[in-house]
Amino acid sequence: MAVIHPTTLSPSKLELLAAWLPAQSWYAAAGQEPELARAGGFRLDDPDGEVGIEFAVLTDRQGERLAYLFPLSYRGAPLAGAEHALIGTAEHGVLGQRWIYDGAHDPVLVTQLLAALHGRAEPQAQSVSDTPDRSVLIRPAGTAEPRSIGSMSVTGGADVTDVALETVADGRPARHILRLIRVLRPAADSAAPAGSVTAGWVLPDGTTRRGLFATLTQAPSSG
Repeated sequence: MAVIHPTTLSPSKLELLAAWLPAQSWYAAAGQEPELARAGGFRLDDPDGEVGIEFAVLTDRQGERLAYLFPLSYRGAPLAGAEHALIGTAEHGVLGQRWIYDGAHDPVLVTQLLAALHGRAEPQAQSVSDTPDRSVLIRPAGTAEPRSIGSMSVTGGADVTDVALETVADGRPARHILRLIRVLRPAADSAAPAGSVTAGWVLPDGTTRRGLFATLTQAPSSG
């Protein structure tokens, strides 16, 4: 289980994300400087204990005052070939320098999210060590679990980021689309499809919302 250290991060996560967010295609308050606040999220564990994995929700007081999902990976060294996905570096009070990435581009985060969507990884509390987060609803995917990822390609949209995966499941090649919902919208748990993650967040006025964070679908065969 990942250990959550009660310490400092400099610059802070909010500072790094406020600087990075305006350049993203799904940021709604174009031309404005974000005013971000923590609103929720959860973590997943890396079985090798090397990469921190967080699905953070932040609300923005600018524009439409939306809630955004940030899948983040924290590494003790740069991820080769992922310079374009680097959000920034920060000094952790216990672990030292950390490289923080947009996790849609990190194969460890993607692999663990796939494991969660197939019931093999349990969401963990965002700020407490060794504590499952029972509020996160996983509706398992109805497809065979990909056991290996051959390639990943990431495309951004107005509200989402799609990760196209070339995978191997049950010894056969397959294609999947892992969709990360960047602009969160309220939705009932009962409306969540198979192969989805639903969780909650807190608005600035203290009211709570729940909605889809991620979905997994099998793409049509190219052959």
